Amino acid sequence: MIRRLLVLAALGAAHPVLAQTGAGQVAVGQATPIPHLETRNGRHALIVDGAPFTMLGGQVNNSTNYPDALKTAWPVLDRIGANTVEVPIAWQQVEPREGQFDLSFLQALLDQARGHDMRVVLLWFGTWKNTGLAYTPDWVKLDNRRFPRMKTRDGSDHGVLSAHGKATLDADRRAFVKVMEYLRDHDRQNTVILVQPENETGSYRNPRDYSATGNALFAQTIPAALARVTGKRGTWAQAFGAQADRAFNSWNVAAYVDAIAAAGKAVKPLPMYVNASLSGPSNVPDPDGVASGGPQQDVLDIWKAAAPHIDFQAPDIYDRDAGNVVQYLDKYARPDNALMVPEIGNARDFHRFIYAALGRGAIGYSPFGLDDTGYFNYPLGARDLDDKTLEPLTLAYRMFGSIMRDWARIAFERPTWGVAKPADGAVVSTRMGGWKVSASWGEWQFGMKDWTWLKSAPAPWANEPIGGVAIAQLSADEFLLVGDHVRVNIDGADGKPGGMVVRVEEGGFENGRWVMSRVWNGDQTDYGLNLLDRPQVLKVTMGHYR
Repeated sequence: MIRRLLVLAALGAAHPVLAQTGAGQVAVGQATPIPHLETRNGRHALIVDGAPFTMLGGQVNNSTNYPDALKTAWPVLDRIGANTVEVPIAWQQVEPREGQFDLSFLQALLDQARGHDMRVVLLWFGTWKNTGLAYTPDWVKLDNRRFPRMKTRDGSDHGVLSAHGKATLDADRRAFVKVMEYLRDHDRQNTVILVQPENETGSYRNPRDYSATGNALFAQTIPAALARVTGKRGTWAQAFGAQADRAFNSWNVAAYVDAIAAAGKAVKPLPMYVNASLSGPSNVPDPDGVASGGPQQDVLDIWKAAAPHIDFQAPDIYDRDAGNVVQYLDKYARPDNALMVPEIGNARDFHRFIYAALGRGAIGYSPFGLDDTGYFNYPLGARDLDDKTLEPLTLAYRMFGSIMRDWARIAFERPTWGVAKPADGAVVSTRMGGWKVSASWGEWQFGMKDWTWLKSAPAPWANEPIGGVAIAQLSADEFLLVGDHVRVNIDGADGKPGGMVVRVEEGGFENGRWVMSRVWNGDQTDYGLNLLDRPQVLKVTMGHYR
C-alpha cells in the first residue's frame, strides 16, 4: 500500500510546483511537493521534489547549531560529496525566555544550506537529547516542580525529564510547532526534507519513572492498542514480566513524542522519524543498562503502536563489530519500517557499512561529527577528519551521488543486496534470482590468491577494514554494482550449465536511462569484477549459452 503525505493545497495553488531530477534547490519562494515517504511491497522510498531520493548525509556536532559554527561544516560536506546535512535546532535557542521565540538560526540554516545546494534534516533537541535535558531552556531545567524529572526506585531525582509531565509536553510541543510554522512559511521549496522530533529518547540506569504518577499508571492494564499488536493482556507486570518497566517507559515516551510530531505535522506534514541509542544486539537487554524508553530494535512494535505519526524508527550505530552492525540493519529494515542510518561513527572503519545499509534499501546514511569545529568524539568516532579518514566515505558518496535518484528508484522497485567486509574477511554470498553473487576481499585486480606459479605481495588493503558492494537486480539477468575494494563473482545458483557473464558495462544514468561509457572485458573480467579505488558503476548482464 502506498502512503502519501503529499499536501500541495496547504501551500497554495498560486505557487508553481517544480519537479526536480537532481539534489538541487529551486528558487526561494517557489513551492515544490512536500517530501513524503512511500511504501510498496515492503520497500520504501523518500520522495523529494516528486521523485525518489537517496540521502547521502553528514550530521554536524551537537552544538554546531549557531550560524558561525555551522559555516565550518560546509567545506567538509562539500569535500565528501554529501547532498544533505543533519543539523540540530534546540529548544533552548528557540525559546530562551518562556513565550519569546527566536527562529533566527533556522533562517541562517536555510540560507546556508541553499547556498551549498544541500537538503536539511532538522533535529529537534527538546525534552530529550541523548536521554538528557541539556538542550531545554534554563527556565525548564530549574523548575523541577512544573517540569518534573523522573524518580528512581528510592525516590531520588533522575537527570531525565519524566514522560508523564503534562506541562513539559505542552511547552515542548508549543515550541516545536513554532519551528514547523516557520518552515511552512519560509521553506516552501522544502530545503528541509525530514524532521527528527527529540533525540535518542529514554533514560539510562532507570527503566521508568517511579514517581507516584508513574507507579499509578504502571499498575493499570496495558493500552488496548498495544494489546492488539502484541497479543498480551493484563497489567504491565503481567504482560511483560522482567521487561515491564522498560515496555511501560517505551510506550509513554513514544506517546509523548507522537503528540509532538502530530502537532508539527498538522502545521506542515513533513516525514518524521526517531533515532535510537542502541542496546546490544540481544533482543532482551538489561532494562537498567539500556536507554529505556527509546526505540531500540526489540521494542519497535511498542513504538509503532504508541506513535502512529512517526514515519519510521532508526538506529544510531557506533558499534565497530561488523556482525553487530549487520544485525542492527536487519532489525530496522522491515516491511513496515524504512531503514535509515541517521548517525554512525565517522572513523575510517565505519564507512564500508554504507554498502550494507543502501543494499538493504536504506533511504539515507549519515555519519556523525562532520564539521571543522575541532570537536571529535573519539573513541566512538575518528580522531581527525583527514584525507585518510574520509577517503572511503568520499569514494562511496561519489559513486552513489552520481546515480542517487536512479539508485533510490531502482531500490524501491527491485531487489537489492549489500555487504561490508566482515571482520574475518570471509567471502560473503547471497542468491539473487537464479544467480549466486559472492563478494571477496583483499585481492588484486588480476589473478587468484591460490596461484603458486605466480607470486605476489599481499594487497595493501587486505587487512584494512574497508570494502563493500551494493547490488541491485535490474531484471532476471541484469545487475547494477557499486562498490570498492571488493571482488564480485556472479555464477549460476542451481548448477545449471552454461551460466556466464555476457557483458559488463561501466557507465551511469542520464534522465533515468543507462548510458555506457566503456565495456569491461579480458583482464578486467577474467578474475571476477574488481572494484577498487575509482568511482565506477557497473551494469552486468548474465546469461546461459546453449
